[in-house]
Parts: sequence; structure tokens; C-alpha cells
Amino acid sequence: MRADVLDFDLGSLAGQQVGSVNAKPAGFTDAAAGLVQGVGDELEAIVGAHAWLLWYSTAMSEAPIVVALSGGVDSATAAAVLVERGHRVVGMTMRLYDARGTSAAVGRCCGLRDLEDARRVCAHLGIPFYVVDFEREFTEQVIDEFVDSYLAGETPNPCVKCNQHIKFTPLLQRARALGAEVVATGHYARIEASSGGAWRLHRGADPDKDQSYFLFSMPPDELGAVRFPLGGLTKEQVRARASHLGLPNAGKAESQEICFVPDGDYAGFVAARALSRGRAVPPPGDVVTTDGEIVGQHRGIHHYTIGQRRGFGGVTRDGAPVYVIAIDPVANRITVGPRPEAARSQLSVRDLRWLIDPPAAPRPCAVQVRHRHRPVPATIHPDGRVDLTDAPVVASPGQAAVFYDGDRVLGGGWIL
Repeated sequence: MRADVLDFDLGSLAGQQVGSVNAKPAGFTDAAAGLVQGVGDELEAIVGAHAWLLWYSTAMSEAPIVVALSGGVDSATAAAVLVERGHRVVGMTMRLYDARGTSAAVGRCCGLRDLEDARRVCAHLGIPFYVVDFEREFTEQVIDEFVDSYLAGETPNPCVKCNQHIKFTPLLQRARALGAEVVATGHYARIEASSGGAWRLHRGADPDKDQSYFLFSMPPDELGAVRFPLGGLTKEQVRARASHLGLPNAGKAESQEICFVPDGDYAGFVAARALSRGRAVPPPGDVVTTDGEIVGQHRGIHHYTIGQRRGFGGVTRDGAPVYVIAIDPVANRITVGPRPEAARSQLSVRDLRWLIDPPAAPRPCAVQVRHRHRPVPATIHPDGRVDLTDAPVVASPGQAAVFYDGDRVLGGGWIL
């Protein structure tokens, strides 16, 4: 357990003042720490922390709820809403990667500033705070997959991978080790029970903030152990609630970039990470038309994605701008053409993950191929073939295709 629990503190970080929060409320006795007195400060602190949690867990009747705190206003408000409703809440922040020396260290998701903000929120709410170390898992299952995908000419979606591999199953395991039965996050989505008692994932009430697209790969048997307290709220309502409750990060700006690429330079990150792992960085190569004519040079395939218009040095076709319509990593070649040529009326989707019983026959649905993409009518086949029944879409290999029935998430997979 020591390797996973890195921090337990309601006190100060970088000069934070706890104020009126009582880190050890009346009735708490640090008996466990006394049992190891003289064994060592580190062990005493660890056992003392668990003694505090034991006191906290028995002070009220229900099992605690672990809230995943990113340091942002959404997860903070989710925790505050649950506290306000009378639940026992434990804050847990995941350390996913070493942000020191990057711009993430001073205000992006997962950085030191975010750790401090999460701790301040817990101090303000008077709840326990843990930091858990998922750096190895995050590196292997999110960062390295992100790099490998770009090197293969794909456009990955690391947020979906993080939700699939990190934020639920491993976090639930840590939560259950602390006696919790439920994990809550600040996602804008809803989990509802059907009339038969089955749990279903739905879009959030705020169409501009809905994050259900990123959650399709959640294990279906864990839906009942997850709560999204903000699913019925808009972003404006969340900001207002955070201000009303006096949360210390109520006015914090949102992080717009991928957490481990805070400067937005994906190609630069991919190149640096590839070299650090002994991988070759894709070199410049030919830009060609669909009939094979060489019309320019690209900077390396990891700089491009399907549908991209920029980065060709003014290349046009019959005076019109050109777009990426294919990326060939083996030939190190990019094919360009008019935007309609990048659109597809049929998709192939691999690694299907269902939140319903897998369909045994073609099923009508709506498919969404990007977070901000408008869902379009489609038919999904059991083998992963998707026929678009209305209009073609520009879809990048490596991105997620998510299937909906109204606002309910049916499942999804990865575009080939």
C-alpha cells in the first residue's frame, strides 16, 4: 500500500493556510501511530494517516465516497456537492506523470499547482486527502500508446484511454482498499438505472460540456460504482455553485490541452518521447495527390491528421486548398486532395466495447467520430463495420467512434 499512497494531509503545501479546518476533529485518537512510536517517522505518519481514516470511516454510518480530484473546479464542485448532501467524502488525486520542468507544473492538469489546489479544496471541505501514484500505468497505457499511434499515422485520443485504463478500474481498487464502495468524478455525463435495475451511461445535461464521448470504454460492470454529480448541471451552474460554496479554485481557468502536452506541441512531444524510447522519428517525405503526382514535402507524418489543411507550404489543387485524405506510414507518404475526398460513408471499427449486450445483428444508431462532432445516423454491424446512412464524415484512424441511442451511450471502438 505504501507504494500507492504518496500523501495524506489536510495541512499546508507551498504556504497554504488551512484556516478553520480541523485536521483531527474531536474524538480522533492517534492510537495506531502510538503503536509504532520509535519505529520511524515515515511509518508513524503512514499508520497515523490510516488511523485518521479509520476514525473518519466509523464516525458516520455509510461507506465513504472517493472523489477523483484533478485540481480543477469541476471535480472540486463534485466533491462539495456530495459533502453538501451529507455523504462522507475522501479526496483522491492521481499522480500521472512528472510535470516538473514543464508548463504543466504551474497550472495544467496533473501538475504541482493542481495537487496544491486539490489539497486546498479538501482542507476547505474538511475531508481526507490522498495522492495515488499511477505514473507507471499512465506512461505505459496512455502516453506510450499516444506516441505509438502518431508514429503509425493515426490520431489518438488519450482522454478515452485514460478513462479506460486509469480513472475507473485502478481508482476503484484503491477506493475499495480504503473501505469506499463508490468513486465520483467531475465529468459532465449521467449514469442512470433502467426500470430493470441495469445501469446506463447518458449524455450530460449541458450539450456544450457533455463528456460521454470520452467514457464509452468504461467497464460496464463498474457503472453502478461510479457517480457523476455534475451530470445534470451546466458549466455556468457549476461555476456559480463553486463560488457559493467558497471553493478556493472556483475561478480557476480550464485546461484545454492534453495534460501531458501542456504546450500543445504534439509533434514535438511525440518526437522527443520516441527518441527517448529508441524509436525513429518519421522523416520528411512526399506529399502526393490521389493520382500519384508529387506536389510537395511534409515534415514527418506525426505532424498531420486526416482532414488537416495546413502544413503544406501553400500547396493547392486547381487553385483550391488541399486536405490530408490519407497517411501511409510505411511509404512515409501523405495524400492530399479536396476535402470531400477525405470523407467516408463507411467505417471499420476495432476493439468494440459495449455498454449493452453486443448486438448479434445490424443495429441502427447514431455515431459520433470526434468530441465536437455532430452524431450522424448509422448502422453498426457485429463485425465493427459502420454504414453511415445520411452523409459521409471525415474520420481519422485512431479516433473513437461512439454509438448512441438518443442520449444513451451504447458503446464504441477505434476507427481503422
